[in-house]
Amino acid sequence: MPPVSKTSSSSAKPRAKKAARKTASAKASTRAKATKARASRAKAARTRATHQAESAVRQTQAATRETADVFGDYAERAVLIPVGAALVARDKVVSTVSDTISTYSSPAKAQAQLRRFERRGVTARNRLEREVRKARVRFERELRQRRRELEKSVSDLDSRRENVAKQVPDIANRVPELANRVQERILSLV
Repeated sequence: MPPVSKTSSSSAKPRAKKAARKTASAKASTRAKATKARASRAKAARTRATHQAESAVRQTQAATRETADVFGDYAERAVLIPVGAALVARDKVVSTVSDTISTYSSPAKAQAQLRRFERRGVTARNRLEREVRKARVRFERELRQRRRELEKSVSDLDSRRENVAKQVPDIANRVPELANRVQERILSLV
């Protein structure tokens, strides 16, 4: 082995120290970069979480406003519907009273209105009398038809009864003869 000179070993030490410092500095730099990256990622995660929380709060507030608006609309309708119905009824009463007042504002108008009522009453009475007459005629017609059918049925039954009454003596006379025939047949079979 060749002898190592002092100059080469003494110059190698500072280089080694320098290289070690560079390595240590590179490691520290890498560690610092990694720490910065972790810190950056952590900050980004915190920012995302903050933004998500704010978004959730905004959505909740919007939903609450919409729900309140819906309930407000229902409450408003619950109040406005009866008010509107009362106003419509009032308008009808006012128009009816106005029409009545204008109709009977003078004796001539009142007389004309009374004549109209009388004509209307006469028309209704005549119509009712016609309908009653029609109903009476219809009822009487149906009654006559049913009476005729019933009388025909009764006469048919009378004629049948008379026919049966005429045949009874003949059948009564034939009974002993038929009994004798039956006896003879029975005896012939035995």
